[in-house]
Amino acid sequence: MKRNDVINFKALENELQAALIADEKYKRENAAKLRAVEQKVASYEEFRGIVLASHLKPLEQKDKMGGKRPVLWNCHTSQGRPSQDETTELSPRSWKSSG
Repeated sequence: MKRNDVINFKALENELQAALIADEKYKRENAAKLRAVEQKVASYEEFRGIVLASHLKPLEQKDKMGGKRPVLWNCHTSQGRPSQDETTELSPRSWKSSG
C-alpha cells in the first residue's frame, strides 16, 4: 500500500458526524413544515417561525426553576452598586399623564 493510499479515519468520522447532524436537521425541519401546513398557519412569517423553532424542546418539570435564582438576570451590573432599575421608584402619580 502506497503512502497516498492511507485512509484518514478521523476525517471520515468527522464527515459522517456532519452528515448525520445534517440529516437530523432536515428531518426535524421537514416535520415542522408538515405540521405548519397541517395547522393552516395564517402567514409565511408564522410558518417560518415554526420551522426556525423546530430545534426547541419543551421544558420538563426538572428544568423549571423555583425559589432563588442562581444566576443574575443582568450580569453586567456590579454586585456592590445597585442598578438604576433597582434604585428608581415610580409613584402612582407619575403614571398618570398630565394633560
